Amino acid sequence: MSGEESATATHDEPDWRTRFGYEQPYEGQADAIETAIETGTDGGYLVMEGACGTGKTMAALTAAGTLLRETDRYDNVLVVTPVKQQRRQFIEDLRAINADLDDPFTGLALVGKPTLCPYERAGAFDRGTQDACEDLRENTAGLVAHDGGGEVWWDSARAGELVAEARTDADSWRTLDDNLSTAGHTAPYPTARPTAPDSLGENDQSYCPFEADWYAREKSVPVAFDDDENHVVTTDELLAGAVPRGTCPHRAMGTLLDDADIVVGNYNHLFDPRTRALTDGVVNDRTFVIVDEAHRLEGRVRDLLSDRVGIQSLRRARNDVSHLRTLAGQSREHREEVATQLATYEVSTDDLHRVSEFFDDAIDWLDRRVERYLDEEYGDLGRAAEQERLPENIEIPLRDPETDEIDEFSVWANEQYSSGFCKSLHTVGAAVADALDTLSPERSTVCGDVGRIVTRWWTRDHASYFREVTLSRTDRSHLEGWERQYTAGLVCYDCLPAEDLRERFSDLGGGVLMSATLEPMDVFRECVGLDRLATDDDEDERPIATRTYDLAYPEQNRASWIVDAPAFTARNRGPPDEESDVRETYAYALRELARSPGNVLLCLPSYREAAWAHDRLAASIEKPVLLDESSSDEATEKLKREFFAGDGKTLVTSTRGTLTEGVDYDGEKLSACAVVGVPLVNVASPRIRAVRRAYGAEFGKECAFEYALTVPAVRRARQAIGRVIRGPEEVGVRALVDERYTPDAPRSVYEYLPPAERDEWRTMTPMFLDSQLQGFWDGHERPDP
Repeated sequence: MSGEESATATHDEPDWRTRFGYEQPYEGQADAIETAIETGTDGGYLVMEGACGTGKTMAALTAAGTLLRETDRYDNVLVVTPVKQQRRQFIEDLRAINADLDDPFTGLALVGKPTLCPYERAGAFDRGTQDACEDLRENTAGLVAHDGGGEVWWDSARAGELVAEARTDADSWRTLDDNLSTAGHTAPYPTARPTAPDSLGENDQSYCPFEADWYAREKSVPVAFDDDENHVVTTDELLAGAVPRGTCPHRAMGTLLDDADIVVGNYNHLFDPRTRALTDGVVNDRTFVIVDEAHRLEGRVRDLLSDRVGIQSLRRARNDVSHLRTLAGQSREHREEVATQLATYEVSTDDLHRVSEFFDDAIDWLDRRVERYLDEEYGDLGRAAEQERLPENIEIPLRDPETDEIDEFSVWANEQYSSGFCKSLHTVGAAVADALDTLSPERSTVCGDVGRIVTRWWTRDHASYFREVTLSRTDRSHLEGWERQYTAGLVCYDCLPAEDLRERFSDLGGGVLMSATLEPMDVFRECVGLDRLATDDDEDERPIATRTYDLAYPEQNRASWIVDAPAFTARNRGPPDEESDVRETYAYALRELARSPGNVLLCLPSYREAAWAHDRLAASIEKPVLLDESSSDEATEKLKREFFAGDGKTLVTSTRGTLTEGVDYDGEKLSACAVVGVPLVNVASPRIRAVRRAYGAEFGKECAFEYALTVPAVRRARQAIGRVIRGPEEVGVRALVDERYTPDAPRSVYEYLPPAERDEWRTMTPMFLDSQLQGFWDGHERPDP
C-alpha cells in the first residue's frame, strides 16, 4: 500500500466485519474500509487506486453499509459505474453482504426505460422509446386526471376503467389470441396499444395500460425487495413482478427508489442533468456515493455536459413553430386556443413569427458556414469523395481555441436578434412543445430540447466552453450540396468539467472514488475538483484521503517490459503507406510479441495504425490475426467471441477503443498485451487545443499539457495492460513499447507510473524480445493446447 496518509483508522475491532461479505479481507481491504469509514464519518471522500484483485467493490460497499447503519449522517448509498460488468459485480457483492445479515440492506439496480418498457422489449414501438413512452404517459395522465374545482388529482377509478378496457379478457380484445410477452413473462394486455373508451377519451386516444395500472394502484407497485432472496431488485425481479400483473416495471423501479438503502446505477444518474430527474429526489447531502472507474470521470462528465444540435434538429424545431402558427391561423377559435396555451409561459402568438425567422436564419447561417469551409478545404466535394480525400469527422472552430473570446455564431445572433432574445428560446421552445402536445398530440416535437440547448449556448461562458461546428461523414445521395457527404451540428463543448464535478460532490454527503488507474493522485484530485472542495472557505473543511493498493498477485507470474524503441509519433514513423526505419522496428517488435503463445492483444494509438499493424502481422506470422475497427457494439461482441474461441490468436485494436477497458480477459483469454506508443488524443484538434487553454487557465499553463493530455493517456495505457492479469493463477506478458516509457527519454511519461509499478518494469531493446519471451514461457505453462 502507498499514497498520502490523509486519514488513519483507529478502530481496534471495527464494526464493519459483520457486514463484510466474505470470510477474510484481502491485504489492504481492511485499511480501505476503515479509511473510508473514518473519512465518510467526517463528510469527506476517499480516493482509492486498487489494482485488479484488491477487492475495491466489497471494500466500498462494506464501508458504505457501516456508515449507513452505524452513523446518523447518511440515509442512502448511490453506486455509479459506467461498466456493465462492474455493475453486476456490485450487485453480486451486495447480495453476498446481505446473505449473512438478519437485517439486510434493500438494494436496487437502476436501468433505462428501453430495458424495462414492455412495449419496447416486444418491438412494438416504431420510434424512440423515450418519445413514445412519454407521449403514452402524458395521454394516460390526461385520461386519469380529475379536475376538482381547480385542483387536479389522479382518479384511481378512471385508471381502473382503462386497465379493464385493455385486458385481453375484455370484450374489445376477444378476437386476439396473443398477449404481450417479454423475458418469459406474459402481460394481461395485447401488444397493440389500446385506445380510451368513449366515456374517458376522444379521437381514439391511445394510452399505456401499464401506466394506468400504476395509477389504479395509487402509485404502489407489486414488486418488493424480498422478491429476491438477498433483497436486491434488478431487471429480472422488476419484469417478473410487474409484467404479469400489468403494471409498469419502470414505475415500479422509481417507486422502490425512495425506500432503497443502496442503489446501483450509471454515471448519468449522478451527473447528467437530464437523467438525474429520476434520482434528484433521493440523492442529496445525506447520500454516500461510490464512483467506480473514476479515471473516466472527466471524459464522461465532459460528454454529458457538452451540447450538440444538428441542422436537422434546427429544421424540425422551425417546423414545430410553423405548425403551431398554422394551427393558430386556421380560425379565430384556433388562434385563441393557441394563445391560451402559450399564455402560461408568457409567450404570445406574435413571438412565434420572430422565433420561426430565427431558426430559418440560423439554418441558413450554418449552411453557408459549412459550404464555405468545405469549398476552401476540398473544392469539388463529389470529386474529393470519389478520391477518398474526405475525412470521417471535421471540426470547424468558431473562435480561436487559444483565446477566450465570443464565437462567430453568437456574434451573428447578437447582431441580428440580441442576446436577450436568444436566451428566451428555452421558454418559447417549451411553450410551443407544450401547446403542440395538447393541440396536436400525434406530433413528436423537438423545439423544447432545441430551445434549451440554444439558450445554454448563450448562457455558458467562453472560457470553459468551446463552440464549433462538427461534420460527420454520411452517404445520402438523395440530398443536394454538402449534405450528400456530411451531417452538421453546432457543438458547445465542455472543456473544464472540474467546476461541475466540485459542485456535484459538494452537494453529497461523502463517498469513495476508485479505479485501478488514478495515479498521480494529486493531479486526479485537482482535475475532479476535490482539492477545492476540501479547502472551500464557505464550508467546513471536508477531508480527502488517498490510498493506492498494488497488484497483489504473484509477481513471478507476469513479465513487465518497457521496450525501448524510437518514439512512435507521427513525425518519427511517417504515414502507414510509407516505409521507415521506425516502422520496421515496430513491425519486428510486434511480430515477436504476437508470436507469444495464447491470445495476444496489441494496442496501437489509433484504428488507422491498428490496420497497418494488422496488415504487417497477417503477412508474417502463422497465428490468425484479427482487426478491431470502429464499429457497432454488435460487431465488437462478435469479434470478442471469435478472439476467445479456439486456439491462440492476435487481436489488433486502438488503445482508445472499447476493447482495452471494461472487458474481463479472465482465465486464459489473454496471455500478452502490448501498448504501442503513448495514446495521446489528436493535439491539433481545435477542441483539444481549447481544452489545453482552459486547463492552463485553471491549473497553470505549465500543467496544461500534463493534466489535460499526458496523464489521461498514461491511464489509458495502464488500463490496457491491466487486462492481462485478472486472477492469482493467471500468467502473462505486459509490454509498453516506446522509449517515452523509460525514465530518461525526451518527453518521458515514466513519472506517471505509480512508484510500485516502476520498480517492476524492466527495460530492453526490441532485439531481446525473442529470447526474453522464450525464457519467460519456458518457465510457465503455455496457454496454447
